Amino acid sequence: MEIKEFCIVVHGKEETQKIGEMLAHGLKPGDVITLEGDLGAGKTTFVSGVAKGLGIKENVLSPTFNIMKCYFEGKLTLYHIDAYRLEDQMIDIGLDEAIEGDGATFIEWPKFIAPLIPQDHLSISFHIESPDKRTLSFSYAGKKSYELWKKLKEKYYA
Repeated sequence: MEIKEFCIVVHGKEETQKIGEMLAHGLKPGDVITLEGDLGAGKTTFVSGVAKGLGIKENVLSPTFNIMKCYFEGKLTLYHIDAYRLEDQMIDIGLDEAIEGDGATFIEWPKFIAPLIPQDHLSISFHIESPDKRTLSFSYAGKKSYELWKKLKEKYYA
């Protein structure tokens, strides 16, 4: 049986960001990554690491009130979506254009926009173990996300 998940335990924000940086090196246009976990679990911290790995100098902030933030000045466009405020509201605000766009899209609270999530995506679940300890679970659903998953796993265990 093929294993579709692996976990990484991180201690603190710096380690969370470092894993995000590692993932950034394997990103390609059109990649979609869903981020699941409680408030304060480290989802935005992780995306800030991805941004750093893409060479984005702008501070990454949670897009909770904006719903989506776009970062264009890196090696690859980074779309950061927080769908929390979209629960029970399938309104057309252009999220599908970002998800199908030329960058990498990271989606917090993906269950609120599930119909927009492509079948082939990487999923990262953030589990709070203690105030400074998180377990990040990485799983894939499709060939493209498998390649990204595999690159991260190889880079982490190298």
